[in-house]
Amino acid sequence: MERRTPKYAAALPGRDLAIAAIAATAIAIHLILRFVVPLPGTIHGVPAAEIPLLVALASGIPLIVDLAAGLVRLRFSSDLLAGISILTSVILGEYLAGTIVVLMLSGGQALEAFAVRRASFALDALAGRMPAMAHRRRDGHVEDIPLAEVAVGDALVVFPHETCPVDGVVVEGRSTMDESYLTGEPYLLPKAVGSPALSGAVNGEGALTIRAEKSAVDSRYARIMQVMRESEQHRPRLRRLGDRLGAVYTPLAIAIAILAWRLSGDPSRFLGVLVIATPCPLLIAIPVAIIGSISLAARRGIVIKDPAALEQIDTCRVAIFDKTGTLTYGRPRLAEILPAPGFAADEVLAAVAGLERYSRHPLASAVVREADARGLPLEEADEVGERPGEGLRGRVGGRVILVTSRAKMAALSPEAVDALPPPAGGLECVALVDGRYASTFRFRDEPRADGRSFVGHLGPRHGFERVLLVSGDRESEVRYLAEKVGIREVHAGQSPEQKLALVRAETLRARTVFLGDGINDAPALTAATVGIAFGQATDVTAEAADAVIMESSLESVDELLHIGRRMRSVALLSAAGGMALSVVGMLAAAAGLLTPVAGAIAQELIDVLAVLNALRAAVPPRRLSDFAATPPRRDGPVA
Repeated sequence: MERRTPKYAAALPGRDLAIAAIAATAIAIHLILRFVVPLPGTIHGVPAAEIPLLVALASGIPLIVDLAAGLVRLRFSSDLLAGISILTSVILGEYLAGTIVVLMLSGGQALEAFAVRRASFALDALAGRMPAMAHRRRDGHVEDIPLAEVAVGDALVVFPHETCPVDGVVVEGRSTMDESYLTGEPYLLPKAVGSPALSGAVNGEGALTIRAEKSAVDSRYARIMQVMRESEQHRPRLRRLGDRLGAVYTPLAIAIAILAWRLSGDPSRFLGVLVIATPCPLLIAIPVAIIGSISLAARRGIVIKDPAALEQIDTCRVAIFDKTGTLTYGRPRLAEILPAPGFAADEVLAAVAGLERYSRHPLASAVVREADARGLPLEEADEVGERPGEGLRGRVGGRVILVTSRAKMAALSPEAVDALPPPAGGLECVALVDGRYASTFRFRDEPRADGRSFVGHLGPRHGFERVLLVSGDRESEVRYLAEKVGIREVHAGQSPEQKLALVRAETLRARTVFLGDGINDAPALTAATVGIAFGQATDVTAEAADAVIMESSLESVDELLHIGRRMRSVALLSAAGGMALSVVGMLAAAAGLLTPVAGAIAQELIDVLAVLNALRAAVPPRRLSDFAATPPRRDGPVA
């Protein structure tokens, strides 16, 4: 089935489950009334034992309507045979055979509907984080107002453990805020006067008063929701494995059925062919292989959110990686302090760490950790400000501290450029004390030890033709990592909107896998053919992804690739083998050797064989991952 979110998605699983339950109950009652407690007589000419079957067939009318709508749009799916079989069984009075087909069709569609509902869950998780009301302070009083009424410049009170309603700046109070929903990192950031506050961040123990810098609809959280909503509306449309096989199998079965009817003049042969041709190996064996693979993945710490991911992942040819926390450990360390003449390393480190406690930047925690490791006392900071592109500024111990980039410092203090050490790969920042250049700090967010081996084996072992590294960090940092792990295609400085556009463009050219861990990756995860959330992802990221790797392990990613390939192989064998046996049965039915009910029973035997083979997908092989033993194909970056 195509990957889409129909308008009736919210109600579809319940509807199909209800139809399946009615069909199963009707078959059971029919068998009891026919063989256990025979009920004589007829109702309007219909045997009493057949009445439950008519009820079940009537409940299946919505399924026929859906199939007819697809036929009008010239979409020939594997379910089409089932719909024709149901109609033919009613016309010929073969109600039991028709009800069995209703049961198989509705059960398969209910499983499919549960998968496509995932899209709305991600948006629900995003919307559920935001408060409906804000506390506005005016004339010494605090009043509750709807979030939509917040205006730029309003003073808003954020009470302990509440969610910040809009982007703003702290004007009163001290506390901490959990912004991990955005970064994917478990940072609790101290907040003081002058500190920025992001919409969606959860306040800690202290009350804060913030000045609204943006309205609710313009705040960062609303922008992410908008990008997420846009990406959901443009999800890639994918044909499922069953439909691709059904596109060949369905015309063949219909042709045999029509030919049998024309040559024999007996319409029951038409039904007999269609009943045994009902693509149960596609409707049942493939889902069984998928469910078995989902179970196997769960035992390996991999949560499959969308079963279609297992069908598609082995066909993907472009791998797109976010940087921090995926190919790196996501925990930068301060590797080197290069103080300017007249400044001591510990002196500058203590001052900068006192300010960095109030920053959300990933490097801030590395500075604070190093100061703690050296036992340096940290003074309180005031007048803290951190505007995009300007760096972190504040007053510590009566001195004005500015932490910024090399390029920004060159613009602020051109005469100090000659004092800077030569540029180096990786991460760095510079510190100014009272306007004087004081020190350069160099950091390393080291690539994972198995990163290069993993990237190097994606081509020869999994057929990936291109590997891309996409990050919001500056280009020198991203290229440093790319060289370490062997990736040639680099896209740095990417916002969530730009990531989404890039992934969408790549997915139009070839099937893609995107690997990310932060909520800012959620739109790109949705736009890719297969989106993989890495590590302890946020609830939003996990809902947007097709699969979640619970542990931060590239080996688990490789296991997912192998599980998908194995599932596809087992499913194809089950489906193709079942269809081959069905073709033999169709020929027998065409020759008059099988009645419609006998054909239904024969089809069930074929189903058993197909399902038994499909169950192999749940059995773990001796080894799932092989990349550790696979050296990269060459020393340089891969394409």
